[in-house]
Amino acid sequence: MNMNRYELWEKLFPTLKSLNSGSKKEAKASEKEEIVEEVIDFSKVVIEPMYEENVDFETFVKSDFRAVKVKACEAVPKSKKLLKFTLDDGTGTDRTILSGIHAFYEPEELVGKTLIAITNLPPRAMMGIESCGMLLSAIHTEEEEEKLNLIMVSNRIPAGAKLH
Repeated sequence: MNMNRYELWEKLFPTLKSLNSGSKKEAKASEKEEIVEEVIDFSKVVIEPMYEENVDFETFVKSDFRAVKVKACEAVPKSKKLLKFTLDDGTGTDRTILSGIHAFYEPEELVGKTLIAITNLPPRAMMGIESCGMLLSAIHTEEEEEKLNLIMVSNRIPAGAKLH
């Protein structure tokens, strides 16, 4: 596998384009496409303080972070917050994880996405359903309102890929 650094960059970060990627024809076509991005005023964002307690390396490496593919997602009956995810974690057996993020996402918009989960937490029952792991998300406060974003990665990353 002989790639120059630009090809490697495009492979690792497919949504980002290097300066020398594509033809002039492609560049002109992309200029015509309107890209709409949400503008965030970061001056109004409040971030939680970092933990002061350090975690030793041996404890950290015991955490098993994996890429997981969302096969199905549904609201948990009788719960306003919980979504039930059926995930491909690369083992060949579906993994169920519950997450209290329904205020931020509708289930159908998450199907097919590639997320990051910690997979070696002990199972925990919620609303009578066993949750086997935790999905990672970024949380901040903006104008006194909590905002949550699931950590989503490229769909080119296979289910079960370990994060280091």
